Order: sequence, then structure tokens, then C-alpha cells
Amino acid sequence: MAGTMAEPFHVVCCSGGRRGTTSAPELSPGGDLWWSDYSRRSNGYFGCETTGDDEGNIATVTTWSRYLVKQLAGKEKIDHSWYKVNVVVRWSATPTQTVVLIFDAPKELERRLPRPLLEPVTKELLRDPFLIHLCLAEEVVRVQNDAVWSLRTYVRDLEKQRTKENPSPDYQRLHDLARHAIHICETLDLGAVSMESTLAHHAVLADEAPAAAADHRARFTHRHVHQRLEFFKHMFESLRCRSSSNKERLDNEMQLAFHTVAQHDSRTGVEIARAAQSDSAAMKTISFLTLAFLPATFISAVFSMSFFNVDDDTGEWSVSNRIWIYWAFAVPVTLLTTGLWYRWQRRLYQPMIKVSHDKTK
Repeated sequence: MAGTMAEPFHVVCCSGGRRGTTSAPELSPGGDLWWSDYSRRSNGYFGCETTGDDEGNIATVTTWSRYLVKQLAGKEKIDHSWYKVNVVVRWSATPTQTVVLIFDAPKELERRLPRPLLEPVTKELLRDPFLIHLCLAEEVVRVQNDAVWSLRTYVRDLEKQRTKENPSPDYQRLHDLARHAIHICETLDLGAVSMESTLAHHAVLADEAPAAAADHRARFTHRHVHQRLEFFKHMFESLRCRSSSNKERLDNEMQLAFHTVAQHDSRTGVEIARAAQSDSAAMKTISFLTLAFLPATFISAVFSMSFFNVDDDTGEWSVSNRIWIYWAFAVPVTLLTTGLWYRWQRRLYQPMIKVSHDKTK
């Protein structure tokens, strides 16, 4: 908003750090307070300083505030951006003059300056040092409302996409939305705290301005601004409740996704167990058949060896005196095979047995 310092209202939009404010009046509260690292990194605050004249009346009121809003956009891929409001306001009593420094204003905010954002500003309302914060609170509530309801839309889409068959939830998307919900709740909490601080300072300012208290118009102006600030404080709290509801609904969807996948995996495990039971029954059948035929096969193999002979003329059986050769090879090979199998089993299962034993200690 263009204007000279003689005008009752002046807005300066700055960027590029402290050097970007060289064309603006000296507005920094408390020297380097506003430029401190903790102030620039803060998620939100409100501060106020007053100076008096020789007669003990308020000469200037310097206020500063910061708000952050996380905006979400996109359908498949959720993108986000930060809407930052960082402002210092210097109000002078004589002559009545308000100078506003908005630092690194978002493009959307710049387009709304001076109108329609500052549309309600009148010469009478400018007698209240907190008027600009009223206008900014309305802007922040508007943007926060969009952020809260955009998150609600994402959560509602998740609720409508539930499926019991072959569930495959997008856990990355769920956790991203949870992170965004946490940030939105955080900024709303800080916004409500900042509004409480604004109201407290505004009430103190009315008590410390006896000249204004005697002026009926000034009292009505103060009351009007204070009531509007109260309203926007309640709007912050209302949006905070809605945001908390969104977060709880999102947590519910995440738990439901975990439980649905767990139930699906459990049902799959039951089906695998049934298939294994069927395989086990088949193996039992094969084992039974093997057990039934193996002795007879062994007996027939033994009697078919050349160690046994039947005389064709007499029909008498005779056993070779070298049948010991069969036993000399069969018994050691059987023992060797059994020993190797036993040793292999011990080496295979001994570590498992040891770990199980250590866990029970």
C-alpha cells in the first residue's frame, strides 16, 4: 500500500532479511528482539511494548505477531506449503498514525493488501492500536479453516476407501497425513495462545489509557475491536477442536488398517495351515503304504539273494556258508548311516536348543 509517513495508515511489505527494511521506519521492538534467532524460528507469538510521553500518557504502542499455517494440496500426491504471517505494527498517539511492516508476506497475502484484507479500516478504528491484528487474525482464521477442511477431505477419502478383501493400505500416505495433522494442530494451538495474549494486552491497554477511557468513541472502538478479537479467539479454538477430530479420525483409520491387514494375514495363515494339514494327511498315507510294503519287500529281497538256493530235484533249501558277508557289510553300513544322521541332526538343532535354553534362564 503506497503512502507517505504523513498519512494515518502505512503498510510496508519487506523481504530479504533485515536489510529489506531499510526503507521502512525503525519498527523493531526491543532493539534486536524481533530479529533474534528464536523469534525467527518460532512457530507463533504475540508481543507488545508501549512508550509514554512527558505527561504519562501512552505515546506509541509497538506490537508484533507471527502465525504459521500449513496448507495442503494435491490429490494423488499430497503437497504442502507454509503460509507465514510475520508483522510488526507501530501505533502513534499524536498524531494518530499506524505503520505496518509485513515481513516475507505470502503472495496470497500481498494480493489481499490493502483490499479486501484492510477493507474495514477507518480513521475511527485506527484509534485502536490492535486493529491491524484484528484484520490479520481474520485472515489467519480464513487460511486455517481451508487447511483444516482440506485435511478433513483427505481423511474422509480414506474412510470411503476401506476394503476387507486383500487390503493394501498406503502406510506412507497415512503417516504423511498424520504428520500434517500434527502440524495443523500445533499451529492452531499456538494461534489460540497468541490470541489469548493479544486479548490480555488489549485489555491492559484500555486500563492504562485514562484519556481514551473518558472518550466515548474511543471506548466503543476499543469494545468493538476487543469483541472481534474474542470472536476470532473462539474461531481458533473451534478449528482446533475440528483439527483434533481429524487427527483422531486419522488415528482410527491407521489402527483399522493395521487390524484389517492383521486379520487378513491371520485368515491366510489359517488357509495355509489347512493346506498343510491336507499335505500331512497325504504324507501319512504314503508313509503307511511304505510301512505296509517295506517289510515284504525286504523279505523278498533277502530271499532272492544268491546266498539261498533250492534244489530242483529234492526241493530242499540250502544256505550258503558265506552269508556272513551280507551281514558283514549290511550291519556296519546301517550303523554308519544311522550315526551320520544322528550327528547331522545334533549339529543342526543344537544351536536352536541352546538359544531356547538361554531364553528360559
